Amino acid sequence: MTFAVSWLIRKRAKLYAIQKAAHAIIGAILAVGPAWPSLASEPSQGLTKPVRLAPFDPTRASCTKPSHLQRKLVFVQDNGREFMVGVGRGLALAASKRGLPYSVSFSANDPALMIRQVDGLRSEKVGAIVVAPIDPPSLSKSLQKMIWAGAYVGAVVPPPATSLLNAPQYLTGKVLADAAAAYIRTRLNGQAKVVLLTHDNLQFLAPRFAAMRDTFRRMPGVTIVADISPTTVDKAGGYRTMKTILLAQPNIDVVLGADTVVLGALAALRDAGKARANQFLGGIDGEHEAVEELEKRGSPYKASISLASPIFGYAMAQHAADWLEGKSIPQAMDILPKALTAQNIRQYEQDVADPGAVYADPVRRGSYLHMYGNICFDSRNQYINFPWSSEGR
Repeated sequence: MTFAVSWLIRKRAKLYAIQKAAHAIIGAILAVGPAWPSLASEPSQGLTKPVRLAPFDPTRASCTKPSHLQRKLVFVQDNGREFMVGVGRGLALAASKRGLPYSVSFSANDPALMIRQVDGLRSEKVGAIVVAPIDPPSLSKSLQKMIWAGAYVGAVVPPPATSLLNAPQYLTGKVLADAAAAYIRTRLNGQAKVVLLTHDNLQFLAPRFAAMRDTFRRMPGVTIVADISPTTVDKAGGYRTMKTILLAQPNIDVVLGADTVVLGALAALRDAGKARANQFLGGIDGEHEAVEELEKRGSPYKASISLASPIFGYAMAQHAADWLEGKSIPQAMDILPKALTAQNIRQYEQDVADPGAVYADPVRRGSYLHMYGNICFDSRNQYINFPWSSEGR
């Protein structure tokens, strides 16, 4: 045998050994299954153009479980306002019901901290988060990476999210503005100086304040003397803003906004000796302190539009548990506005005290929540990445 032939045989034997080892490695990988989602899914930007979602179909077939992730739910909470505390209470109750470990990452109104928290949860392979974004644009990429990793991402209002919670925002603002308008006509002789404490810096909530402006624009005796977004969406933000407004406009008749900022404005009016029984202060969210004000005789607080945060929080935790079991869940969900009155407050308080009973009863659940679309782990590239609203055309 010549040297060249001997060399060629040895070369082919070595190549065969390499090929055999490679096939063994690939076979082992395929036998175990992927330890992470396919990288092919990562570039997906989700649904970036508005679409009208069909009603949620609870009979949709299940799909793959994200078994590479921790079976754990974390609430990435923006601040301590009562509305968000209610979300957390609903999440905790449902997580306990489903045996799902639950914790809170508190961001304290710090958008940079929130980004670090979400990125850290992804690194820990946490399987489900619910988030109330402080600065949606800066957080967006971190949430997308969480979605690409296969986690459930439930977002309160701004996208992106595998399942997004919103309210029909224009209708929500209109319900409150209509209540204020009726009061102005019947109790203030059609004349009023109005303050709007807005969230116009958060585009997803802007329609509620557009509805208020549309309502008052049709009332010639109404003057909007201040239309401003507090720097923080909490009582302190409402208090500081109202104190500044009172320097220029000491006599205010109507104040509208989120409950938390309007409650702060009420404290400022009382401290300045400018609170009156015939004022109309009204808020959105149905916070407990606002409900207490409604029950006080002579309080300027006249209305709160409930968005029942414990009830939708309970639903989101149920969906997180379903996602981790490979089930199909809603892509989006509406929390419906309810105008609280002395006549219905007792039933409302019973409902938010036991959101599990509401969720278990289709009729009661349907009076608070409407669900749309279907999504699961295998179809997660269809996540919502536009400002979804059921009011969209």
